[in-house]
Amino acid sequence: MAEHDLPVTPVIKFAFIAGEHSGDILGADLIVALKQRYPHAEFFGIGGPRMQAEGFQALFDMEELAVMGLVEVLGRLPRLLQVKRQIVSAILQDKPAVFIGIDAPDFNLPVELALKQQGVKTVHYVSPSVWAWRHKRIFKIARATDMVLALLPFEKAFYDKYQVPCTFVGHTLADSMPLQVDKAAAKQALGLDPSRPVLAIMPGSRSNEINLLTADFLKAAAELQQQRPEIQLITNMVTTAKATLWRQVKAEHAADLVVTEYIGQARQVLLAADATFIASGTATLEALLAKCAMVVGYRTNWLTFQIAKRLVKLQYVSLPNLLAGKGLVTELLQDDLNVTALVSAMQPLLAEPSIELQQAYLAIHQQLKQQASQVAAAAISEVMADV
Repeated sequence: MAEHDLPVTPVIKFAFIAGEHSGDILGADLIVALKQRYPHAEFFGIGGPRMQAEGFQALFDMEELAVMGLVEVLGRLPRLLQVKRQIVSAILQDKPAVFIGIDAPDFNLPVELALKQQGVKTVHYVSPSVWAWRHKRIFKIARATDMVLALLPFEKAFYDKYQVPCTFVGHTLADSMPLQVDKAAAKQALGLDPSRPVLAIMPGSRSNEINLLTADFLKAAAELQQQRPEIQLITNMVTTAKATLWRQVKAEHAADLVVTEYIGQARQVLLAADATFIASGTATLEALLAKCAMVVGYRTNWLTFQIAKRLVKLQYVSLPNLLAGKGLVTELLQDDLNVTALVSAMQPLLAEPSIELQQAYLAIHQQLKQQASQVAAAAISEVMADV
């Protein structure tokens, strides 16, 4: 057979939209798993540096979508709508085999609905918190998606109840982190004294979180260090820009406090830390998997909080507590978040490691360790085959 007679392998295209740092991590791992199944595949849409490192073509900067809070979004709405129109048009023009929206449901679900109505297969990766508030969104999700990929087991149970296609894939963080953690070795790897306790200050990856949480976290850490001078204080920022913002806040509220800073090493910091003050969000799951005791804090725009408080019908907000189904870790939200409460909640965690807490962390880790990216890629292949 002449070379020009060889069959041409069609290029399979996958469109993605990832809205923030955690979505970029999930997207990059999923691209790796999909490339194992489809070696000549192409990937495009909106994604961050990790996805781009895997050959992803970014049509827009991921930061365009990194807006949190009901009130905060309003100021960005015209631009968000413009990006939505342009990305939908670009995806329809390139005709992907499937579109995968990663998290960012307020942006991705309307995109998925528009694409599905035009015959594009759609997958939503990371279930919206439909089980927590606005339950009727389940019907919108059903109209917009061919499959939801859920990271958490209780989410699939909710979708099954409404007969909406959903696959529990587990969590890539659980796959990539060790079940047993050597804290001394992790401290040493960061240049810390392995014989002394480490407290991590983790106010989050978004600018508004850094602005609203850092001061109280720092003041509480300073008070704890006065009580126990041997405590080593560390923090991580996702980028140098966020580190600059962190330093500005620190200079204003705790200029003399010695805190060792790391950039882009959240996992290493949590693996080394014995305990952490941490913003509610995906980072709390990473802290759990790092077997790091924690006090979870969160504060947001006053109006956003008032609206959310009336809509969310959950006893807990942090992932460790939701996964455990009980108050495994202390949560301090909005007005309850203050220096006195932070210090009081953290003191026993630094005093003596809890065997019961560590056992609970391990059980959740084992439950979530499912080879998530491979399971997700298999589910996406089934969606593609279901023509």
